[in-house]
Amino acid sequence: MQKILILNGPNLNMLGSRQPEIYGYDTLADVEAQCEETGVALSVEIDFRQSNHEGELITWIQEARTGMAGIIINPGAYSHNSIAIMDALFGIDIPVIEVHISNIFKRETFRHHSYISMASQGVICGLGTAGYQYALQAMAELIL
Repeated sequence: MQKILILNGPNLNMLGSRQPEIYGYDTLADVEAQCEETGVALSVEIDFRQSNHEGELITWIQEARTGMAGIIINPGAYSHNSIAIMDALFGIDIPVIEVHISNIFKRETFRHHSYISMASQGVICGLGTAGYQYALQAMAELIL
């Protein structure tokens, strides 16, 4: 069974309570459960992780070179400033899909640019936490 790594960056552990008017009321545990359910339906295994630390995310990306068929990443604010995460994604040879819960293009102008998009096959933003399920469906099509 193919395995997909789903990475979540800083502050995503606060989903459900942090700015619900932007990010909604689903918790990260809710998102993980939804992803697990979608993974079962798609016949893929999910490895779901979150970190507030850029270096830890980079280590997980590097480790994904072996054993993972693809990465779905919601890098949070690291989207807009982490050349290091972008470089790590360029250093692996598996597909990457970037996800954002909010529509980053309807927010502050500094959020309109994502370094991570440069290393991604696709970007899903503005569709709430359902964006993770859409990303899983797209990833399954890329890897299966």
